[in-house]
Amino acid sequence: MKPFKKVKKIHFIGIGGAGMIGIAKVLLQKGYKISGSDILDSVDLKKLRKDGAKVFIGHSKKNIKGTNLVVISSAIDKKNPELIQAKNESITVIPRAEMLGSIMIGYESIAVAGSHGKTSTTSMIAKIISMANLSPTYVVGGKVLSSNKNSHLGDGKYIVVEADESDGTFTHLQPDVAVLTNINDDHLVHYDNRFEKLLDSFVMFAANVPFYGYIVINGDDKNVKKISNRISRTQITFGESKKNNYRINSINSRKGKQHFEIFDKRNKKSHKFIINLPGKHNVFNAAASISVGLEEGLPISAIKKAIREYSGVERRYEKHLIKIGSKQMILIDDYGHHPLEIESNINAYKEEFPNKKVCMIFQPHRFSRTAQLFEDFINTLKRTDLLILLDIYPASEKPIKGINSKIIKETLKQNGHKDITYVKNHNDIHNIILKKKDAFDILVTQGAGSISYVCESLKNKWMN
Repeated sequence: MKPFKKVKKIHFIGIGGAGMIGIAKVLLQKGYKISGSDILDSVDLKKLRKDGAKVFIGHSKKNIKGTNLVVISSAIDKKNPELIQAKNESITVIPRAEMLGSIMIGYESIAVAGSHGKTSTTSMIAKIISMANLSPTYVVGGKVLSSNKNSHLGDGKYIVVEADESDGTFTHLQPDVAVLTNINDDHLVHYDNRFEKLLDSFVMFAANVPFYGYIVINGDDKNVKKISNRISRTQITFGESKKNNYRINSINSRKGKQHFEIFDKRNKKSHKFIINLPGKHNVFNAAASISVGLEEGLPISAIKKAIREYSGVERRYEKHLIKIGSKQMILIDDYGHHPLEIESNINAYKEEFPNKKVCMIFQPHRFSRTAQLFEDFINTLKRTDLLILLDIYPASEKPIKGINSKIIKETLKQNGHKDITYVKNHNDIHNIILKKKDAFDILVTQGAGSISYVCESLKNKWMN
C-alpha cells in the first residue's frame, strides 16, 4: 500500500461497524493516527483503544479536530454533526469502500462479492494463503474465529477483502482477482427496488478487474449466469455442473463434517477435501476459495489443510454449549437474515442433528426486506419446529403498514405452524425458553440486528 500524501489523522464516523473497524485496525497498524465515533461502546472498540485509536461514544463536531480525512459508513445520516463539520472545514469525506480500495493499492488484491457467503469465502481464501506461508492482509465483515479478528496486516503480497454490495460502493474497488459467490434479491432498497440495477452493479464491479486479472464465479447460479456474458474478463467457474472449470463432486455429509471432491477440468485432476462445517452452501464457499488457491498456483497440500482446519466466522453457524437446568444443549448463533440464508442454516442443522428438535429465535431485519420477501420468509420459517419471533429490527427504516412480526406469526399459523411465540420484550425470552426447554434440543438465534445481544445474554446465563 502506498502512503497517503499529507494524510496523518483519519477519523471514522460509525467506527464500530464490522467493515469499518477492520479497516481502522489495518490503518492503525500501518502507522496512521486513527480516531472514530459511534453510538454504542463495545468490546471491539475497547480493544481498538488499547491499540492506540481514540474512540468517542456519541457524535460531536469536536471529535474531528485535527483530522485530515473522514471515512463514513453507509449508515451515517447526512445530518450527522461530524459530517457537517467536516464539510464546513473542507475536509475530504469518503465512503468506507473507497478507503478499502485505497488500502488495496500496491497489493495483489482479491475481492469477494455476492449476496451470500462473502465473509466465509473471504476468510477461507485468507486462510489458504496464510497456510501457504504468504502472510496475507485481510479485511472481512465478521470475526474469523481462529484469530478472533476481522482484519490483519500481513507482510506478504496479497490482500483479501470482502466487497459489500449493500450500498453500491463496492464498485470503488479495483481488485486483481474478483470472486462472485451468488446473486439474489437482497439490499434492493439502494437499487430503487430494481433487480436489474443490482445486476448492473455486479457487472460494474467485475469490469473493474484489470485485463490481466480474472473473476471466479459460481457457474451454477442462475443470476450470475444472467450477467456472465456481459463480463469481458477471464472467467473461472465453480459448481456442480459438468461445464464448470472446478467441479464439485461426491458431497458426503456426516456429523457436521463434509467430504467432497473438486475436479480440476484443465489439469484433469480430482482433489479430495474435508470441511468441518455442515451445509451445502459451505461446500460452495470452499469451492470458490479452492478455485482461487489453485488459480494462484498455491500448493494443494496447503489448500487442503486450510479447508480442513477452517473453523468459521463469528455468527455464521457459531456453536456454543449451554446448560438450562440439568439439560445440556447446543446454541447456534447465525447472522443470516435473508430467506435463502435462513434456509441454508435450517438445512445445515437438520443435516448435522437430523433427529433433534430445534427452537429458533428469529428477528426479522428491515421492514423493506420483510415486505419484499414476505412469502419467502413464510415458506422458510414454516420449516422450524419451534419459533420465537422478535419485533422487526428497523435498521433506521420507518415502519411499513401491515408489516410486523405479529402478521408473520398469524400467517405462519394459517400455514399450519404449531408452535410460535411472539415476544415484544427481549427480557422475557429467558422465561419462555425455561418453560419450553423440554420441547427442544437445539437453540438457534437467527438474524442481523440486536438479536446478537440476545445470544450474548443466553450465553451469560446458561454457558457451561
